[in-house]
Amino acid sequence: MRRRELITLLGGAAAAWPLMARAQQPAMPVIGFLHPASNTLEDRVRGFRQGLKETGVVEGENVAIEYRWAEGQYDRLPDLAAELARRRVAVIATTTSGAFAVKAATTAIPIVFVAAEDPVKLGLVASLAQPGGNLTGINFFEVELSAKRLELLRELVPGAARVAVLVNPAEVTNTEAILKDVELAARAKGLQIQVLKATTSGEIDAAFVTIGRERPDGLFVAGGPFFLSRRLQLAHWATRVAIPAAFGVRQYAEAGGLMSYGASLTDAWRQVGIYTGRILKGAKPADLPVVQSSKFELVINNQAARVLGLTVPPTLLARADEVIE
Repeated sequence: MRRRELITLLGGAAAAWPLMARAQQPAMPVIGFLHPASNTLEDRVRGFRQGLKETGVVEGENVAIEYRWAEGQYDRLPDLAAELARRRVAVIATTTSGAFAVKAATTAIPIVFVAAEDPVKLGLVASLAQPGGNLTGINFFEVELSAKRLELLRELVPGAARVAVLVNPAEVTNTEAILKDVELAARAKGLQIQVLKATTSGEIDAAFVTIGRERPDGLFVAGGPFFLSRRLQLAHWATRVAIPAAFGVRQYAEAGGLMSYGASLTDAWRQVGIYTGRILKGAKPADLPVVQSSKFELVINNQAARVLGLTVPPTLLARADEVIE
């Protein structure tokens, strides 16, 4: 063999070696992330990635993530869930409504959910300690805290007699449970409630036009991904029609809402990330107990209170975990 041909052959083999090595490396695992809202919830994604990182899993380095957002259209969830199932992702992280859609699409792919109420009661898992099946996750008690939020709103507006309750009927399970708890709590406190419904941004506008016309003493906004993605709109309208409003998580108060009480969603999604990372490393959902949030925070936006002409009772300010000035 001539020297020039030998050099060419060796050079070609050297160039081909990295390609062969890469071809022999295992494919990067893929996580599915399914959410009913739009891609405006940076804190949740940030918390999820942080949880993954705590288990040594980093997006783009040793795992890929396929994001699917339903843009507030809950009827799209079954198709998006089926799409991720066909993609054969290693695990799917999602919400309560997303978990039902994924559960219907696959019994093989592990599912990690963040639930607004007891997942045993919902039928997602067999028990908190031993979930069984292919699902586990976190319960952050959004529904269970409904009565407490109504109590705080009454404390903030002691003379309140009539409260509007804004719900999203597309979130069927959560809405039914929230309304049941709020109705019981309102009856115990001698409050009348007026239920308003919104599934779109336009319907939120229409609901506040009704509020502005009928002038209830306070507003209770139900939780859920859709309303949270519209938190700026909700806070703006509450200020515009001058109604004291109570929300479920701190992001509302940070957006200009008057008051929030609930668990940290960022931390809940961090825990979803931790469980997702552990499953990628071999853990089984059936063996991972459902985590229950234990820290709840009361956040009061004192600037919003001043705009509304309200004086927040000192006892309430003293109990607040944060007061936004």
